[in-house]
Amino acid sequence: MTDDAQPAPPQACPSSLTTLISQVQQAGEQRDDVSLGAILDTVGRRSFAPFLLIAGLVTLAPLIGDIPGVPTLMAALVVLVAAQLLLGREHFWLPRVLLERRVSRSRFVRVTGAMMRPAQWVDRYLRARLVWLTRAPAHLPVALTCLLIGLAMPPMELVPFSANGGGLALTLFGLALLAEDGLMALAAYLLTGTTLTLVVMGLA
Repeated sequence: MTDDAQPAPPQACPSSLTTLISQVQQAGEQRDDVSLGAILDTVGRRSFAPFLLIAGLVTLAPLIGDIPGVPTLMAALVVLVAAQLLLGREHFWLPRVLLERRVSRSRFVRVTGAMMRPAQWVDRYLRARLVWLTRAPAHLPVALTCLLIGLAMPPMELVPFSANGGGLALTLFGLALLAEDGLMALAAYLLTGTTLTLVVMGLA
């Protein structure tokens, strides 16, 4: 039985980072490995915030994000989803070649478990503020910025630590949309500008 043959029923859109992590930990529970498709099925494929958070957290996560090519894989995911959001699509399509990428369950559980304590700390500081930076139509410039991050991710792998900056920016954008926290959005825009500047300087 494959993940695609019997996907987990989508749960309600998470309202906090700890809720998101708890949901994705349930992905593909009966398998020895976890596919990207199974992870996305647990949070549904209609909300932009969980996509950004998953892509950002995977890029940042030790043992996963440090694997060569993983940041570029996450970048491809972000580019596809952000482009579809800009085109007005409500349900995101992703190719099977991306959805079938897998990681061992033992590594997945170890990494997501280690994220829970930092996630609890982050959740204490999230709140609805400057909501005009996160509510429609403000999600469109967020999507455009994330599209730029995704396109820049492959060269980021050539500049030390810049991929982590891109992953953190995606995570902050995801948190901003999740909690309608405009302050997080401002921080993400600032971090994006700084990271892209460093990449250009590093490649010059």
